[in-house]
Amino acid sequence: MLLGGLLNAGLPEDTLKKTLSKLKLPGWELHCSSVSIAGLQATSVQVQIAAQARENRVRRHLSDIRTILEQSELDPIVAQRSLAVFTRLAQAEAHVHGTVPEKIHFHEVGALDAIVDIVGVVAGLHLLSIEEVICSPLPMPNGGWVRCQHGDIPLPAPAICELLKGVSQGVPVYGVNLQQELVTPTGAALVAELSSSFGVLPPMTLQDIGYGAGTMQRQDGRPNLLRLLIGQQQTV
Repeated sequence: MLLGGLLNAGLPEDTLKKTLSKLKLPGWELHCSSVSIAGLQATSVQVQIAAQARENRVRRHLSDIRTILEQSELDPIVAQRSLAVFTRLAQAEAHVHGTVPEKIHFHEVGALDAIVDIVGVVAGLHLLSIEEVICSPLPMPNGGWVRCQHGDIPLPAPAICELLKGVSQGVPVYGVNLQQELVTPTGAALVAELSSSFGVLPPMTLQDIGYGAGTMQRQDGRPNLLRLLIGQQQTV
């Protein structure tokens, strides 16, 4: 949804794909399409994994991610900030499961789609010359369960709670009467690492607006959209 919002706000698709090709990772394709949700035009982004890559099910640890980024042809700042997101995610997962970040090889850290998602968002912000990210408070389900490789775990997911608890100045959250995962671990790691602050919309001159479409159908019938507002911050 973050990638969709960036593309919808003006990030050229060809430029994004060219940048992601610098990862030198085979076995995936980025599919972007325009969709209408509740009458709003949005961009849907899907990372499609090739059959062979799915069958191989490579388990990547944090050290493997570091090597991929270091050996890529990405802009150094993109590689550095992407690694910071992965490190934050691995630290949260390690804390929840009682281990160390170097031993984490869960889907959220090592899967191809997570790599493309995280590097794509970091690269997109860089390509659009966005200097600061300010995030609104994040919605958290008031209950429910989600199935992972370890079995059923309660919502909000433990890793997400861990990701959002230690950020400077704290991440404001609010409860929603839905039993659905409204923020993924990958999304939580991205906003926790890349956002300078959380709260209300700052004074700004709007320049571009983007809508990123999700695939989940919300239980309350509301549109599953992420809105990205890009502008020049103003002082008052």
